[in-house]
Amino acid sequence: MSTYFSNDKKSIPPIYDVKICEQTGFLMGGKIHEWSGPTESVYSTVSIENPESGRYLGKYPLMNSEHSLKVLEAAEKAWDHGRGKWPTMNVDERINCVKNFAKDMVKNKNQIRNMLMWEIAKSAPDAEKEFNRTVEYISLTIDALKDLDRNSSRLIHEQSIFAQVRRAPLGITLCMGPYNYPLNETFTTLIPSLITGNIIIFKPPKKGVLLHKPLLQLFARHFPEGTVNTIYGDGREVVTPLMKSGKIDVLAFIGSSKVADILKSLHPDPHRLRSVLGLEAKNAAIIMDDANLQNAVNECISGSLSYNGQRCTALKIIFVHRNIFDNFMELFISGVEKLKKGLPWEDDVKITPMPDPADAQRITEIISDAVDKGAQIANPSGGKSQGTLLFPTVVTNINSSMRIAYEEQFGPVVPVLPFTEISEPVKYIIDSPYGQQASIFGKNPEKIGKLIDPLVNQVCRLNINSQCQRGPDTLPFTGRKDSAEGTLSITDALRVFTIRTLVAAKDSSENSELLKSILHEHYSSFLNTDYIF
Repeated sequence: MSTYFSNDKKSIPPIYDVKICEQTGFLMGGKIHEWSGPTESVYSTVSIENPESGRYLGKYPLMNSEHSLKVLEAAEKAWDHGRGKWPTMNVDERINCVKNFAKDMVKNKNQIRNMLMWEIAKSAPDAEKEFNRTVEYISLTIDALKDLDRNSSRLIHEQSIFAQVRRAPLGITLCMGPYNYPLNETFTTLIPSLITGNIIIFKPPKKGVLLHKPLLQLFARHFPEGTVNTIYGDGREVVTPLMKSGKIDVLAFIGSSKVADILKSLHPDPHRLRSVLGLEAKNAAIIMDDANLQNAVNECISGSLSYNGQRCTALKIIFVHRNIFDNFMELFISGVEKLKKGLPWEDDVKITPMPDPADAQRITEIISDAVDKGAQIANPSGGKSQGTLLFPTVVTNINSSMRIAYEEQFGPVVPVLPFTEISEPVKYIIDSPYGQQASIFGKNPEKIGKLIDPLVNQVCRLNINSQCQRGPDTLPFTGRKDSAEGTLSITDALRVFTIRTLVAAKDSSENSELLKSILHEHYSSFLNTDYIF
């Protein structure tokens, strides 16, 4: 499948253009090491020069298992069984390192934003939003860690025992983020794991690698040697030996449950592995017959098609009460057809090319499968495409034999089904292997209230008269069933990458003097009563 093509180089605003990025190094042990082995070329599906292969953006290393294990050695050295500089550093010092990193990161905003647009075809406003939200997330994480540390900054006295309870790091974290939010989603695991004292091995997603290049020098500059390390290449080649080593303490992975299960199974001591997983979802919307129709339509269009539907929190299937189905469809189709399609830098563009031709082909096959089994494309431009630019497709007359009925499409195709009894969409959600979120649209408090109780035991966020979403980041973000493991939010993330640990001593005059001396002379980073302002 060819790329979305424009032959007018002048159409690219200079502010959004990028230079070729030759990513020839990897971060290990606090230094950028040059890679002389094989590399992977990166092409954009937003094409200016070549409508078949796409614009050449640069390259990155294709590392092998040998080099992957060398990176692990550097991480082990930095951890040093919990005795390394970073894990034993006091919280205030770690916070300052992260602050300085974020300050320098902001200086690279335009470069990172533009590479988001070219690598994954994200619109300019969405790319800018992803960067800004990531910087805000770092700031909020710092504030949350201060609060957490303040609450732990005193000794408690229980049953003749003095104790101080704090959260301690777990060890070496392998961070693997998704292509759709390669900066933000990656940093929602990397930053809380890092700031709490863990050592990081970071593997960028296949799409969204080059945008991280300017950050490598910043990691090397602001953190002790080996605190943050990077690997690149095929996951089977570079991740498999890491997991098989048994030396990965935390797996922070956002992707498919199938891959997550494989990774976890490779670890020789799975009971010692902490997993923080963001996985698939098939979030449903239920439109009641008394819903504010225009609001429901607006929320469902945005919820299902923002960034081409390539979001785990996107609405993936919509159930509409039969009494209002025709009216809903008329408004929904009209709104979908008005969505502007085009290049990421164009004003008001909503639908951009798919970043991977293979994904574009997969979506085309999902639509064809549905049509072959009796589904109908409801909107005039549905099913059409220009290279990897897929026009949003609204599909009706769905049955359970179709892939679109149960598979997470992760693209711009929206199945809409009528229902008569509320038990129909509820049964769908109960039977689904996924349990991230759902949305309910309606006005009747009794009906909505009776829906809340069963559905909160199926999904982890129920949105009333609004689309599914992750934010704000202060709220818990997780899922039931095959949708997640572990909870991410600003505060939850700090907890999931640490373990409650305490120092305790019997109440005696000798121990009292000992503890006073340790505290007064600041002999310990863990055992202290300093208050962070």
